Formats: sequence, C-alpha cells, structure tokens
Amino acid sequence: MEWFDSGWGLSLVVFLPLVGALVLAAIPRANEAAMKWVALVTAIVTFVVSIVLAMRFDYGAAADIQFGTNLPWIDAISANYHIGIDGISLPLVVLSTFITLLVVIYSWEHWPEPHNPKLLLALVMILATGMTGTFVALDLILFFVFFEIVLLPMYFMIGIWGDTSMRVVPVVNWEIELRLYASIKFFLFTLFGSAFMLLGFLALYFKSGDVGPNTFDILQLSELGRAGVFTGAFAFWVFAALFLGFAVKVPMWPLHTWLPDAHTAAPTIGSVILAAILLKLGTYGFIRILIPILPDEARRWAWFIGVLAVIGIIYGSLACLAQNDVKRLIAYSSVGHMGFVMLGVATMTDIGINAAIIGMVAHGLITGLLFFIAGSMAHRYHTRDMNRLGGQMLLMPKMGVLLGFAAMASLGLPSLAGFWGEFMSLLASFNPLDGLSLGLFRTLMVLASIGTVMTAGYMLWMLRSVNFGEPAAEWLDDHNLHDVDKFEWMAWAPLVVMTIAIGIYPKIVLGATNDAVVNLVNKAFGG
Repeated sequence: MEWFDSGWGLSLVVFLPLVGALVLAAIPRANEAAMKWVALVTAIVTFVVSIVLAMRFDYGAAADIQFGTNLPWIDAISANYHIGIDGISLPLVVLSTFITLLVVIYSWEHWPEPHNPKLLLALVMILATGMTGTFVALDLILFFVFFEIVLLPMYFMIGIWGDTSMRVVPVVNWEIELRLYASIKFFLFTLFGSAFMLLGFLALYFKSGDVGPNTFDILQLSELGRAGVFTGAFAFWVFAALFLGFAVKVPMWPLHTWLPDAHTAAPTIGSVILAAILLKLGTYGFIRILIPILPDEARRWAWFIGVLAVIGIIYGSLACLAQNDVKRLIAYSSVGHMGFVMLGVATMTDIGINAAIIGMVAHGLITGLLFFIAGSMAHRYHTRDMNRLGGQMLLMPKMGVLLGFAAMASLGLPSLAGFWGEFMSLLASFNPLDGLSLGLFRTLMVLASIGTVMTAGYMLWMLRSVNFGEPAAEWLDDHNLHDVDKFEWMAWAPLVVMTIAIGIYPKIVLGATNDAVVNLVNKAFGG
C-alpha cells in the first residue's frame, strides 16, 4: 500500500468523482439506469477510499501532513500540485464523500424537474471533486481552483432545477423567477469574495519573494508568517481581503444575504450539499490559511470576528422566528450555527478551534438531514408554508419523528452531535487566547447562550406548526402523502446514526483534530 500512502489514495478521493462525471457525459441520455449506477458506484468507491484513508491515518501524528503529494504543476509561477491531510482536514474529507454518497442514494427516485439525471449527477460529481480538493490542497492556487470549481455546478443546479415561483426585486420593481434570482445572487456574492481572496493570495506570493523564492505553498507561507515576514499594513490589508473571501462563503453576517435565497430556491440535493459541505469551505479557509499565515493579524481581528459571529447567532435566530417557509427557516438557522463555528475560531484557542471543526461536522450531518426532510415534505405537500401544514404525526408519523429528531439535534440537545460545537464554543469564549479582551468575549458568551435558547424557540415552533395539531382538510384525502420510502431511509438513517454516535462519543471527530489543533495554536501564538 505504499503507492496509496504516497498520495495516490488521496488523489483518488479527489478525482474519482470527476472521472465519474466524464463517464456520465459519455452515457446516452436515454440510458438512465446506467447513469444511476455509475454515479452510485463512483460515490461508494470514493467514500470507501476515504474510509481507508481514515483507517490508515496515524492519529498519533495527527499534527503532521499525511498521504501527501508535492509535484510540479505550473513552473512559471511556482504553483505545485501539493495535497495532504492532517487531523483538521480528515473529518471534512470523510464528511464530503459521505454526504455525496447519501445525495446520490436519495436521488435514485427523487428527481427534480426538469428531468435530466445525466446533467444533475454530473454536477454532483464535479461538486464532490471541488469540495474534497479544497480540504486537501496545500498550495494557494490549487486551493483557489478547487474553491472555485464548486461555483458553476451550484449555479446551474439552482438556476435549472430551482424554485420557479416569482420573486419581486425591490430595487428595480420587476419580477424574476426565484431560481434565477438566487443563482445570480449566489454567483455574484461568491465571485465578489473570491476576487479579494485571489488578490490576497497574490500579495502573499509576491511578499514571500522578499526572503526567498516566491511561493504559493501554504506550509512555507505559514513558516514565513510565524517568522514575522508578513506584518504591518501589508498584513492588515491581506487579512482583510482573505477575510472577505472566506466570510462570504461561511457566510458571516452581514454577507449572508445570498444564503436564504439560495437554499430556498435550490433543489433538495442542492440545499443538502450547500449546507453540509459548501459552507465549510469558508470556515476551513480561516483555520487552514488565515490563522497560520497571518497569526498576529488573526489575533488583532479576533474581537471583530467574534462580534460578527454573535450578531449572526442572534440575527439568525430572530430571522427564523419570522419565517413561514420551512426551508427558509432552516437556511437562516445555518447563519446562527455557523456563527457558533466562527465564535470558536475567534477565541483563537485549541478548545475553540476544536469546537469549530466538530461544529462543522455536526452541522453538516444535522442540517443536511433537515434539508433532506424539508425537500421530501415539499415534494409531498407541494408547499413549504407552515401556515398550511400541521398534523404530520398523524399523516406521516415516521417523517414527523425524523423531523423532531433533527430539530432536537439542531438546537443542541446533549447526547446529540450539535451539542458539542455550541458548548465548546461557549467554553472557549470564557477563556480566549491571552491578550484578547476577557470582558468582551465573556459578554459574547452570554449573548451566544441567549442564542441557544432562541434556537430552541424557533425549532419548537416549527415542530408545533408542522408536526402537531390536526391536519388541514386538504391533506386528509391526499394519497400522495406516503411516509418515508426506502431510498429516503437509506439516505437518512446514516445521518441519524452518526448524529447520535458523535453526540455520545465526540472523540470520533476530536480524536483526529485535537493534536493538530493544539499544534496549530502553539505554532501560531506560541502557546
């Protein structure tokens, strides 16, 4: 298995889905069964290879880069095909392949209109390559390429298969289909952030030439950052540029406004991928790039990141309480949950960054399940309006139980995965990195705690509106309201199992991340 450990195994995880997309492109459109099997086999093999990586990973050396490859790629600009994983990226790689597999299983009998499984599955495969590649890239240009690969597939997924209801644009007072409005907004916001991110990468590349060869290598740039090469106004403006690029993707308040529209308009599998994986690309960028390369500037910006994170927590909860659309409520809940992730990052401590990573994994599992359920409900009811819903425990009891479970996990109930990210973020806020304001972060801790109560409020309100009470007369004779089918069980049961498993035994994630995070914090801040 030497070939596997030398980087080929990791490259397989990244590029197998892309090979699957090319095979899908060669299959005649009429042969739908072949397309399904190609996508499913590709997703299964990719997930299995990622599990083999996790099994062969040396957890005693989780702080080190493993399964690495560093090959020349673009010699003219010193960009290399440099990939590898450590304890920080491993859980996110496995999460990415896991969610991709479940999306393919769910899609087997749940196709959005217009019916074009060939293109839809190919887009899912391309997304898988972009997502996983971002988590393993150790070269800034390679990171940027993978980071941007996800943009076009998601744009087309929303624009082609999204919600066809009309949206009035207040500025110009004209109507546009929600899917087109949301896809354009998603594209422009992400492109806006990426432009600044690229400028930051270029600035680091040219500045690295002051002390040696110009480089885009993340590990080398991290060493230069710790050596004090990036300081002063240069470091401030580079951090600001990269902050914008990553904050849009998270998304942090007030750069979040594309997210509710994108989630509301996207087809079910698009919402699942967006919530479970794509939002993590931004938070991962903070941990992998900003903190190690610009540690002093990260310390200076910590209070600002923490304040925005808590505003996002409170704002997201208040926005949820104002929603009638189930998917839009879940979308705004993501703003709050990612606020807890960023609050953990803002503390700049090992507990806080561990909280951020386990929070990312938990959010991927739980909110992915919520969007799966919301999509299936909308398919049956042909509405997402909670004012028209109710009595689901009588109409579809299994669906109601799963929705209740996901809601409890989302509000952070102990013994379920969502608890650990929130609890550890609050714990880290009580004692942030030395030099940060204790008063400010303890105030943020109290405000974020209030946010957890508000989360319980809107989740219980959603359950009351959807699950309880008597069903409306229009649903009593609706024969379309069948309960959870076998493909939904196959896609959702693993999410339920993992949510419980991580809730009871968080070492599933923290066993990989802790040593790597402690090493990151010690190197960045001399702890």
